[in-house]
Amino acid sequence: MNSSRVRVGVVGASGYSGLELLRILAYHEGVEVTYAAGSRNGTEPLRDSTPFLPESIASLRTESFHPDRASDLCDAVFVGLPSGASGAIALELWKRGKTVIDLSGDLRLPKGAYESWYKKEALVQHPKDVGAVYGLTEWNRTQIQSARLIANPGCYATAALLALLPVVRSGLARSGMPIVIDAKSGVSGAGRKPAQNTLLGELQENFYAYKVGAHQHTPEIQTQLGLSDPASIVLTTQLLPTVRGIFISAYIPVHTPISADDVMVLYQNAYEEEPFIHVHPPGRYPELKHVRGSNLCHIGFHVHTAPGLLQVFSVIDNLQKGAAGQAVQNFNLIYGFPETTGLRVSPMYP
Repeated sequence: MNSSRVRVGVVGASGYSGLELLRILAYHEGVEVTYAAGSRNGTEPLRDSTPFLPESIASLRTESFHPDRASDLCDAVFVGLPSGASGAIALELWKRGKTVIDLSGDLRLPKGAYESWYKKEALVQHPKDVGAVYGLTEWNRTQIQSARLIANPGCYATAALLALLPVVRSGLARSGMPIVIDAKSGVSGAGRKPAQNTLLGELQENFYAYKVGAHQHTPEIQTQLGLSDPASIVLTTQLLPTVRGIFISAYIPVHTPISADDVMVLYQNAYEEEPFIHVHPPGRYPELKHVRGSNLCHIGFHVHTAPGLLQVFSVIDNLQKGAAGQAVQNFNLIYGFPETTGLRVSPMYP
């Protein structure tokens, strides 16, 4: 472990992911949080505006972002702003020699796919042109360790990829047939900006799909699975009347008969050494409260009696493994800390 603390900043500290980063980093023995920038700027310390944050960072003040100040105060910076703004700041700080972990989608896709799905002008032709590494920790560990610019995965993409990669990489998935991903998220995934469809009166006792056929995590999942056919993934995202959590049910056509024991061995081989992945045995299935407030991912599966269909369940906390927790896990890899540093927390139950 490093002998001195890493000076860390959070840009987007007033958003949900930024606040979650501050909460995690406050208990990370290898860092000193030296900078926080966000839209809710003020001269009062964090203890006044966000009294739920730990006392160790309570005197920190949220300020307007300025690249010179961020560069002077930080060795590493987490950037958690909306797409379009986040990547530009990430690139600017990276060019100044800082280690940067961007939580937006700005550096995850090549230009054509990004502009088609995000409806914004791309910042780069391809993420690899600036050395950006896709930060799905369990599958890109070696590349992440030597990187200085991380494109942290999307929340839906994280849950889906952790569920699907063992099957797709094994060659079991049947080509020419789409993988159907039924994805549900808590409302914190929509961010902190007020919107009518996320008001309590609109969402409570309600449930609905959104961005049908148009969710920007679709090409991210497809790209990371190595699938070239645009019709290979059907992702439907839906909003739950909860604050945290993502629940994925993925339906995978397979080209050869498999047993539950075969699937269990496949997932055990992929994840048995992973500290944040728990695979349920056949007949047991994950729940949101198995992971809420933690960096864990719980996976379950069912082999359907109808031949050729495997159903895989994946559950994460969207603000933890889907955003801030995975970002800190990647930070730990880069700086040589144990991956669990700052993330050793059990889920909140009930």
